[in-house]
Amino acid sequence: MRVKSVLVMLCSVLALQIANAAEPAASITHKATLDLKTASRLVQTAQDYASQHGWPCAVAVVDDGGWPILTARMGSAPVVAGIELAQGKARTSALFKRPSDDLEKGINGGRTAAITAGLLMMKGGQPIRVEGQVVGAIGVSADTPAHDDEIALAALQSLQVLQSHQ
Repeated sequence: MRVKSVLVMLCSVLALQIANAAEPAASITHKATLDLKTASRLVQTAQDYASQHGWPCAVAVVDDGGWPILTARMGSAPVVAGIELAQGKARTSALFKRPSDDLEKGINGGRTAAITAGLLMMKGGQPIRVEGQVVGAIGVSADTPAHDDEIALAALQSLQVLQSHQ
């Protein structure tokens, strides 16, 4: 009788294990991603906007982990280091899922420990959202912080228009 009880219990445990093993596959959700084609459109739109206003710049688009997808610098961009600045702004924005200058505001408010994290807390980094999820970020380095942000936001606006027509 006791052996039978142990066998029933073992079978029950085994059945639970099998049921739980199948469960994770059902909980996988869709994650929107940023592809090279979309990154190219964003960079081109940013460069076109910057060109129309006479603000040569560097533009970087990164994925949600802050890894570069595409980086470009207009030949007449004023700062050769602009590529690194654009990438840093984009990376910071992607990792924190907010505009890069939000962190600058925090530092100015006394949260100085963030300075040591290797992030770039300057205007010009904006998160890219698709279906409500941050899928990456765009970073821009032109002649002024205000222009950096304006160019990034203009590129994002073009993405929103594109998404509404799909």
